[in-house]
Amino acid sequence: MIEVYIDGASAGNPGPSGAGIFINNNGVVERHSIPLGNMENHEAEYHALIKALEICVSSHYQVVSFRTDSQAINQAIEKRFAKKKYAPLLDQALKLSDQLELFFVKWIPNLENKRADELARRAIRLNKVEENNEKDS
Repeated sequence: MIEVYIDGASAGNPGPSGAGIFINNNGVVERHSIPLGNMENHEAEYHALIKALEICVSSHYQVVSFRTDSQAINQAIEKRFAKKKYAPLLDQALKLSDQLELFFVKWIPNLENKRADELARRAIRLNKVEENNEKDS
């Protein structure tokens, strides 16, 4: 089973945001820091979930266990329901998860999600680098 740790983070609410994704594929590790632009923290959490699911689908992973420190994400997936504002993001995530043979989500405490958190914070900094590069162009 492939373990996927996800985290979304924002520097401000809204503010520069990023997705951190740490994947353990039977000892082979993947790390992803994905800048998301400006958004709220909960949006960043959903985008981290979606980006991780896209990676799993494109990598042809079939049995995955996701870990998140976001209770909102965990509950939304379990209930297959989100508030109106986040419903389109949840729908996108559910469509992706339906492409997998087995998909689990488990809530974990922040301390157990440090690697994904660090990657998400790195992605926030990458937003700033991209902004500076755009200004220089």
